[in-house]
Amino acid sequence: MLEITCASVTGYLHILLRGHITSATAPQLEQTLAAAIAGQAAPQCVLDLGDLVYTSSAGLRIFLTFAKRMKNAGGQLVFCAVQPAVHKVLEVSGFTQILTLVPDVTAARDLFLPR
Repeated sequence: MLEITCASVTGYLHILLRGHITSATAPQLEQTLAAAIAGQAAPQCVLDLGDLVYTSSAGLRIFLTFAKRMKNAGGQLVFCAVQPAVHKVLEVSGFTQILTLVPDVTAARDLFLPR
C-alpha cells in the first residue's frame, strides 16, 4: 500500500510518500507526480521519503524519470528524510550519486530559497 500526500508550499511542491512502492503501487505514484508537475514551467518538488519503508525497482525508475524530467524543464526534484532501508536501495543502485538527497524538509526547502 502506498499513500501519497501533496501540498503546495510557497516556492515548491511537497509530496509525502507513506508505505511501499511496488510494481502494483508504482502507477499510482507515476500518475500523481505527472499530474502534480503538469503545466509547470520549472517545477520545484520535495519528495519526502520519511514514511516510505520500501521501494522496488519500479520506484527507482520513477524517481530517475521524474528527476530527469524536472531537470530538463529547469526545475528540481529533491529527496528528503530517506529512511535507512530505502537509502540502502538507492545506494546499492548508484542513485545516491545521481539524485539530490538531503536530511530533512528544511534542508530541501533551503535549496529552493533565493540566495
